[in-house]
Amino acid sequence: MTGPSPRFDPFGMRQSLATVRSVVRFEGRSGDRTTRRLDRQASVSDLRAVARRRLPRGVFDYIDGGAEDEQAMARNRAAFDQTLLSPRVLVGNDMPTTSTSVLGGPVAYPLVLAPTGFTRIADPQGELAVARAADRAGVPYTLSTLSTRSIEEVRAVSNGRLWFQVYAWRDRGLVGEMLERAAAARFEALVVTVDTAMFGRRERDVRRGFSLPPTIGPGTFLDGLAHPAWTWAFVRSEPIRFANVAGREVGDGAAPVDLAAYVNHQMDPSLSWDDVAWLRDHWKGPVVLKGVQRVADVVRAADEGLDAVVLSNHGGRQLDVGPAPLDLVAPAVDAVGSRLEVMVDGGIRRGSDIVKARAAGASAVLAGRAYLYALGAFGEAGVDRLLGWFADDVRRTLALVGAPSVDALDRSYLV
Repeated sequence: MTGPSPRFDPFGMRQSLATVRSVVRFEGRSGDRTTRRLDRQASVSDLRAVARRRLPRGVFDYIDGGAEDEQAMARNRAAFDQTLLSPRVLVGNDMPTTSTSVLGGPVAYPLVLAPTGFTRIADPQGELAVARAADRAGVPYTLSTLSTRSIEEVRAVSNGRLWFQVYAWRDRGLVGEMLERAAAARFEALVVTVDTAMFGRRERDVRRGFSLPPTIGPGTFLDGLAHPAWTWAFVRSEPIRFANVAGREVGDGAAPVDLAAYVNHQMDPSLSWDDVAWLRDHWKGPVVLKGVQRVADVVRAADEGLDAVVLSNHGGRQLDVGPAPLDLVAPAVDAVGSRLEVMVDGGIRRGSDIVKARAAGASAVLAGRAYLYALGAFGEAGVDRLLGWFADDVRRTLALVGAPSVDALDRSYLV
């Protein structure tokens, strides 16, 4: 025996539909595939993973790798991970100020994009894309001597703050010529890299037999097929060269080179403080020493009248048994006070890292790998997104630690 059939309840049905409508949202999809993919990324680690999938193995390892056992690279990151912030509460911190001054000029937040050589292996636009993104973000961009776009090309696409990084070439006439070109193009600061007396042993590159520019031959053909987007862009683009020395007898990368052999042959390992004085005499703007790894050398730089140092181990790509640069910030600042600016690089992955370095006493941080991951993953749009993340991270971190501004940070905000 069966019971009565259930009655149709239109009111209950309407109520159920209303409930469904209240919780279901179909967001409009952007028409741009790159934007849709970027919207699914949340961190530098995500960008690194995309770059790893998109780039050939040798190219990715050149960007991602360090020297020897890569312990220095790991220490760089560990120093930030192990540095904790001490929040203040109930301070009425409504809208923290991220802007500040670095080397006498304004920055939207205390970041400088570090020099990276051969940037076009990550994306055909290379340095042009990075310079445009830095200009939009309001942070300085440092062009490498071994860039794949020239001094003049980069200035043509940027009205922002540009710095020029120089190595100690054996040919001092070539160095002088590049300084003149950089000054004419309104590059404001000279960054002298001093940690490359000899090229570090980057064992990932050794295992891959990696050369610059990358070659597509029998050993790399299958790798190229496995990364068709990068390979198609690479073969369609104009040849990659060391743009600032194109046509010079020092070699411009027109033929693939072993970068270690090239640097060891072309750069002067006898670079000394006398050479730094020569550079100071030939450059009218600020001079920054990059690659300093001991406090005594920071003091010497101040005594020599230099404007800034970058505490750096070349991203862990040179000496694998040196200190983490972040650990040197506080003692270096204590040693020189306000006589020169102390900056730091190595392992920057979040805006909170910038806040930590600033609280320790650094005037700014430099980041290189992070924007190469972004460039390799999504091109110029990836660099824009990364710099936006960093800006938001800095502002959010200031709010959460109760600091009203970047300039208010000091060691009292560190645990």
